[in-house]
Amino acid sequence: MVMTTIMNACMTIWRGTARLTVMNTLHGKPSPSASAVSRHYTLVGHESEAPKLKAGLHVVATPIGNLGDITLRALETLAGADLIACEDTRVTRKLLERYAISTPLTPYHEHNAAQARPALLQKIADGAAVALVSDAGTPLVSDPGFKLVRAAQEAGHNVTTLPGASSLLAALTVAGLPTDQFLFAGFLPPKEAARRNRIAELARIPATLVLFETGPRAAAALADLAQGLGADRQAALCRELTKLHEEVLRGDLTTLAAACAANEPRGEIVLVIAPPQQAAPVTAAEADSLLRQALARVSVKDAVGEVADATGLPRREVYQRAIALTKTSLTKNDGEDASEGRK
Repeated sequence: MVMTTIMNACMTIWRGTARLTVMNTLHGKPSPSASAVSRHYTLVGHESEAPKLKAGLHVVATPIGNLGDITLRALETLAGADLIACEDTRVTRKLLERYAISTPLTPYHEHNAAQARPALLQKIADGAAVALVSDAGTPLVSDPGFKLVRAAQEAGHNVTTLPGASSLLAALTVAGLPTDQFLFAGFLPPKEAARRNRIAELARIPATLVLFETGPRAAAALADLAQGLGADRQAALCRELTKLHEEVLRGDLTTLAAACAANEPRGEIVLVIAPPQQAAPVTAAEADSLLRQALARVSVKDAVGEVADATGLPRREVYQRAIALTKTSLTKNDGEDASEGRK
């Protein structure tokens, strides 16, 4: 009993000393050899040792809500790294505490990225293994991590990825909408005019759309989406995925907008919007009619672009029709001029 107590006390002191050793290293103070650093994690009451990682940048996906949604490889990497760069140290610390990981944390987010990036690159150059995580899910999706990855690659450092949770993919799997083609468009602009312009750009894309949104802006965003994409366009609002209050609302954009206006949703939101329904093929007569209208207003080049975008017809085909219509119009006008001259 006494021996067990002494051993436990020694282990506690050893871990505390190891953590202090790493922190001293981060602040440029002399420290013992790397072999003294604690590299352990605990899973289901069992403590495992993580091997020292290869120097470089290790991009690690973390849970989007349920802390149990993490891979064994991610745990081993977080425990084996010399330093973890994260958006919010408070958020990431909760994950580390869950698995008894003592790796030091340093903030890396959009507000300090320009200053923090050179320091992280220097640590990697000095032989450190740096793990990059976001607050939730896969890094580089709607966060500044891509600049660090690019800079590390350009400097010739090892960059590796550890795939895992992603709210984008999780939403696609439960939305019940086509997944063969999809576009992730991030957050829509908060201001109405910019948001509507962005929606107009997305309206032409023949694929399922995936967007991030916040609760306070959800109703306004869905109303603008209904106006810009079509009131009957099917969609799914996925809220708090993997968490206790997970919810998926399905319906057309107008119905979802009304539901959010009546009861503002809370938590993390992912919107999944079905692709536009395929319109009936445009006939040659319809295309010519549209071209005549466009040619009466704009140049041949602009008319071709306008009609091609509106009909989905190949630009080459539309251009050939426009040239033929222009020649026909010129020939007709020449004939009328000649007739006037004979009179």
